[in-house]
Amino acid sequence: MAKFSRIDVVSKMKTTVIVPVFYNGDIETTLTIIDTAYKAGIRVFEFTNRGEQADQIFSQLIKVVRKNYPELALGIGSIVDEITAGIFIQNGADFIVSPLFNPAIAKICNRRKIAWFPGCTTVSEISNAHECGAEVVKIFPANSFDAKSFIKGVKAPMPWTEVMPTGGVSPTVENIKSWLDVGVSCVGIGDKLIVKNDDSTYDLEATYVRLKSLMEFVSDYRGMTLGITV
Repeated sequence: MAKFSRIDVVSKMKTTVIVPVFYNGDIETTLTIIDTAYKAGIRVFEFTNRGEQADQIFSQLIKVVRKNYPELALGIGSIVDEITAGIFIQNGADFIVSPLFNPAIAKICNRRKIAWFPGCTTVSEISNAHECGAEVVKIFPANSFDAKSFIKGVKAPMPWTEVMPTGGVSPTVENIKSWLDVGVSCVGIGDKLIVKNDDSTYDLEATYVRLKSLMEFVSDYRGMTLGITV
């Protein structure tokens, strides 16, 4: 079962802002990325359901994460139906992320009190997601339209809306700041976040440096918005 409550997961997301979105079919490779991210300060990690036997890989990952990374909320992304959501909930997922809005997924997540973040691109979808219990909505794909203007526009009449743009977010201080400035709660970043060598292997040291730099910026940004010197 999930280790963290819905509110716990959302709190971690809003505090650390950066949510890595990652899939690899090799569990050891995935664990090295999780280890690097955790050491840099990441506390929410989305593994995606994008390969065969992803559920079996996830069930192994969650056991290691629970033992070695006690503060990490590990969830599953790319979930499009309630049956698949149920499989990962049974395997211990702390949260479910979808590329779309499907109220059937909301029902199973609410039944088990699991955080659920549906993909939305219209005001009506966002409102319906709120009614179905979504604490945070995923704006996806954020690179397919002027998502920043959209988010700013949505939050004017609906300031309680918590959003996580995914797709089109770049792992730079300037880009992350531009999203935070329009009021996002956190951002999901996929392949761009992890540094690769020329031979396509992962450069863990460079990835750590990148993540650490972004986490330090987030801490400074949050301090400034709260009027706190850090």
